[in-house]
Amino acid sequence: MRLQLYILWCLLSICSLRSAFAQSRVWFDHPATQWEEALPIGNGHLGAMIYGGISNEEIQFNEETLWTDGPRNYNKKGASKYLQKIRELLDQGRQKEAESLAMQEFMGVKSESEDPTAWLNKIDKIRKQEHGPFEFAFDDSKWLLITVPHYEGWEIEGLEGLDGAVWFRYEFNLSKNDLAEHWSLDLNKIRTNDYTYINGELVGQSAGDETRRHYQIPMGLLREGRNSIAIQVINLEGKGGVAGYKDPKQAIGLKSNTGRFVSLKGKWRYHIQDQNSPKIGSYQASYQPFGSLKLQFDHDVAENYSRILDLDKGEVRVNYAFNGVNYRRTYFASHPNNFIAVRLQADQKNKVTFRLAMNTKHQRAKLHHMDGTSIRLEVWVKNGAMRGTAFLQLKLKGGAVSYEGDELVVQQADEAQIYLIAATNFKSYRELNEQYAATALERFKNLCTLDLDKLYQVHQKDYQRLYHRFSIDLGVSNQLDTIPTDRRLQRAAGHADPGLVALYMQFARYLQIAASREGSQPMNLQGIWNPFLEPSWGSKYTTNINLEMNYWPTEALNLSELQQPLFQMIQDLRLAGGQTAKEYYAARGWVLHHNTDIWRGTAPINNSNHGIWPTGGAWLVRHLWEHYQYTQDLRFLQQYYPIIKDATLFFKDFLVKDKTTGWWVSSPSNSPENGGLVKGPTMDHQIIRSLFAIFDQSSKLLGKDVQLRDSIMEMRDQIAPNQIGQHGQLQEWLTDLDDPENKHRHVSHLWGLFPGDEINTTHTPQLVEAAKRSLLLRGDEGTGWSLAWKINFWARLKDAQHAYHMVKMLLRPAGKGGGSYPNLFDAHPPFQIDGNFGGASGIMEMLLQSHINGIELLPALPVEMSTGKVKGLRTRGAFQVDMEWKDNQLLEVTVESLSGGELHLRYASREVKIKTKKGKSYAFDQELKLKK
Repeated sequence: MRLQLYILWCLLSICSLRSAFAQSRVWFDHPATQWEEALPIGNGHLGAMIYGGISNEEIQFNEETLWTDGPRNYNKKGASKYLQKIRELLDQGRQKEAESLAMQEFMGVKSESEDPTAWLNKIDKIRKQEHGPFEFAFDDSKWLLITVPHYEGWEIEGLEGLDGAVWFRYEFNLSKNDLAEHWSLDLNKIRTNDYTYINGELVGQSAGDETRRHYQIPMGLLREGRNSIAIQVINLEGKGGVAGYKDPKQAIGLKSNTGRFVSLKGKWRYHIQDQNSPKIGSYQASYQPFGSLKLQFDHDVAENYSRILDLDKGEVRVNYAFNGVNYRRTYFASHPNNFIAVRLQADQKNKVTFRLAMNTKHQRAKLHHMDGTSIRLEVWVKNGAMRGTAFLQLKLKGGAVSYEGDELVVQQADEAQIYLIAATNFKSYRELNEQYAATALERFKNLCTLDLDKLYQVHQKDYQRLYHRFSIDLGVSNQLDTIPTDRRLQRAAGHADPGLVALYMQFARYLQIAASREGSQPMNLQGIWNPFLEPSWGSKYTTNINLEMNYWPTEALNLSELQQPLFQMIQDLRLAGGQTAKEYYAARGWVLHHNTDIWRGTAPINNSNHGIWPTGGAWLVRHLWEHYQYTQDLRFLQQYYPIIKDATLFFKDFLVKDKTTGWWVSSPSNSPENGGLVKGPTMDHQIIRSLFAIFDQSSKLLGKDVQLRDSIMEMRDQIAPNQIGQHGQLQEWLTDLDDPENKHRHVSHLWGLFPGDEINTTHTPQLVEAAKRSLLLRGDEGTGWSLAWKINFWARLKDAQHAYHMVKMLLRPAGKGGGSYPNLFDAHPPFQIDGNFGGASGIMEMLLQSHINGIELLPALPVEMSTGKVKGLRTRGAFQVDMEWKDNQLLEVTVESLSGGELHLRYASREVKIKTKKGKSYAFDQELKLKK
């Protein structure tokens, strides 16, 4: 009977892939071979990636508060003394001098560093010896092999956590005729310092990972036959190694004056000279991986394999058959009980046999056997204050378990269950909790007394409470739903697949539920999932678009409470940013520049040509206002009004009069990551106007600060306006400097089109045309999040087919440009989660807009999405919309009033306004006539 039930269970799982619900599943017919093929689970606090290996399974996991560094001061004392001089230099057109002064006196404070001089002198000695690894005939046969180049650092080649000095060697061959030519060596990027030798002679040395390594090779140095290249790479922080080019098709190598090329791409020998390098400070902290569970099975070839992320249930399942036995693994992350669960089952008794290990990439770690079925893993983050502890419990039905070294060995069980929790000593951005491990242990013990079936039911109820609020059907094809997701992505590059578009929206909602829950940290650049000790951009919070994009669709896709982590961060940033406002600008209120981290750094970082951008906080305030717009919750507005007011006060003090025009302008600043340090970037002025309008409306609603409100609105009218430039474009800067050939990923000066609303088809048709011209000049190509942003732009411009074209570009398989990885993660590349949410937001904007003149239905509906239905869309004004359409025509729409406000509904040329009662629903036909 048990076997029959199991077979029925598996058949139902397979059949469900062919149903309409398949647009709620991401699935594969093979295990993951790389991280971007693994499937994510999460509960806001813990995240894990499931590879689904047959003989070797890996579950790589993160805990949201495990970061580098620790609580500290980020602000340079007295930086405001240099503000006026920087402004004067910008006024005089002396940008490079302004950037140089700002770099020296106006950047944030790095974390603690040690003097590297003695260490570098020790490392240098090997190069001064008569014999060494730079020699032509040096014996490197015992050195290990590594793939070169490695653009994302030697970390991706297995040298995780390595800072120090490493030697690389490689051999290449030349002919006698080759020696008659002049040769140069092109290595492009090295992270970060190098000493490069050809046949034992130094041909070049450079510092910095932005310096291109292009070295001339002296005539007579190269030999007929075998030649050698040796490179000493010194890297004290961040990613290291011989990076080469971002485009893997562009090789490193030797180039001759006649155009001949000798590639140096391949397996090089390497030797770690010294990895005990001094501590080097960083501007901000990086999000860290915690560890991995490794499971080994005596299974090699599987039949009927499937690996499924079930968005409807919030779980991952792996099914396969081996030697006549059907196996199932189920993985989920419970928010109510804050743990990760793994269940391993078979349809025959005594068939669950495996080995289990828990490990970590952190250099300092301890593994403890707590008892016969429990493991504790402790990790210490390198050069930081953070510690973490993970606890694992193994429960069996039948069979036996024993230890072999650090591994738990399970023999002949009927079923195995794994409970995993993790915690750190993080308490708040200002303090640590050194008693955290005892608290976590007590919670772990209590958890282990609970039945997994009941825990699963609690998880399902909690998850589906959120997920089932919204549904979308875009005419899904059962035939396409049977295609594994990776192959479906490849197919969609050349064929319409509206079901995949619907799946993408639901996948974004799943990711948000998995990564942003009440009481958690907000989603960072990678949400909650990161496998690297040196993640790209620190996997932190980039606030000049990326953090905000993470939460663009949250309200509309009916997940309003999942913004709570962001709102808590904004409260923290108000306090931290208040100190930055004083030290850097001698201003009231609070400020945030273009990045922050778990310790809430708010000062400028990285480089003065892009790190001095003071409008991050003002942009975040818009999320507070949007929440009010969608909920009409005056108590919320009352709670956050002081934050809105303080952000406004900062810009009242910060703005300066432009001597030429008399306009109020933002200085110093930049148009994010484009054009260097300037005064008066268009984006800043759009954001500040939005902030001032939010303050005006909030203060009126709450009956506060009349005098301040009047002065703010007077200032607002004098802020530098949007301008149309010589190419018909919306100007990016105060002066008409836009380069029509610039294809930069940021399109920051269109912020007023989206997510702002001051540029719109109703009130500013000329600016709409200028924005469209800017988009066309900038081009469609971009990073993943840039493609996603452009979907929103074209939807707001009501250009349905161009918006859909951008959707297709976002859904193309990841290559050297933006797109999607096989598991639907957004590809910058590398992985950044913001594009997933920006894409979902853009698709929603194609179906419904509510930013101007009420609610507009199907404002940018492409022919590829001509038939569909959606339920549970939220709008500004606090309404919930269900609608259905066919052949690009609305069939019916039902609107529920959540606050009792006036409903203003528009579709094509039709329009209706009615008063509503809270909690009542109103049904309309295709003519927007109210149904009886």
